[in-house]
Amino acid sequence: MTEISIIIVTWNGKRYAEECLDSLRAYINDPRAEVIVVDNASTDGTPEMIEHSYPGVTLIRNEKNLGFAKANNVGIQWSAGEYVLLVNSDVVVRDGCIERLVEYMKQNPRVGLLGPKMLGADGKAYRSYMAELTLWRCFCRAVAFDDLFPNSKFLGGYLMPYFKMDRVTEVDVLNGWFWVTRREALNEVGLMDDTLFMYGDDLDWSKRFRQAGWKLIYFPGAESLHYGGASSARAPIKFSVEMQRANFQYWQKHHGLASQIVYRGIVWMHQAFRLAGYSLLWLAAKSRQAETGFKAKRSLACMRWAMGIEDKRGEQVR
Repeated sequence: MTEISIIIVTWNGKRYAEECLDSLRAYINDPRAEVIVVDNASTDGTPEMIEHSYPGVTLIRNEKNLGFAKANNVGIQWSAGEYVLLVNSDVVVRDGCIERLVEYMKQNPRVGLLGPKMLGADGKAYRSYMAELTLWRCFCRAVAFDDLFPNSKFLGGYLMPYFKMDRVTEVDVLNGWFWVTRREALNEVGLMDDTLFMYGDDLDWSKRFRQAGWKLIYFPGAESLHYGGASSARAPIKFSVEMQRANFQYWQKHHGLASQIVYRGIVWMHQAFRLAGYSLLWLAAKSRQAETGFKAKRSLACMRWAMGIEDKRGEQVR
């Protein structure tokens, strides 16, 4: 009987996928577990590598890039485990991580979504949780109140700089790099919203779990390494705009028209402040002009999206 289903979505990240699957070798041949890879039409040899090097993995090859949420849904629908783990392809799972996560789920039956501590490539712990987005929290982030008052919950925004990463804590949002859920909760909450192509799915799914009465728990008793940005690094400005678009799509789904207008205005203000700051740094520090120039272009692209302006190719960036 399958107890654990591990689902990984890949898209042109061969090296990362190989590291991820190497870290899961103990589960590939475990009769109680299944490892399912859903490949979004990679062209860099990722699916061929998996077929050759990991014959125990169930490989599903999509004919086109379905996006993160829809590809995960394909894997979920294929899976049979009582506990379903959605693991990013650029994650290296630490020894003992999955065992501790599953044990915690067994001992806490009202936990619907569980996330471990996220470590970067430098070994440091990084944020993998958020407070629910509100207009006030978005405003605090836009004007950098969370940087100025990092210990204040009222001014700390949605990034929660005051959060203690060494404590097991119930949170509003678990970011979608490594999730554990249970079949009972999945059956009640439903699949991920596949109209959200790559971003915003964690905001939406987390909200739906909470609305259904399930707890979301950040669990630092288990940890794994996340490289981060393996896919978005190839087109960082495009993916930054896509993130803004997806977040607004989430906002449209859960908020009224007046709130949507204010939210879009806050996004524009946020990016305008950043553009001004990066432009000043570009003028003041010649040694950092490549970095600050790129960041200024990224903020400008996000501002143009917030205003609904077409890009130079005549395509809507939203």
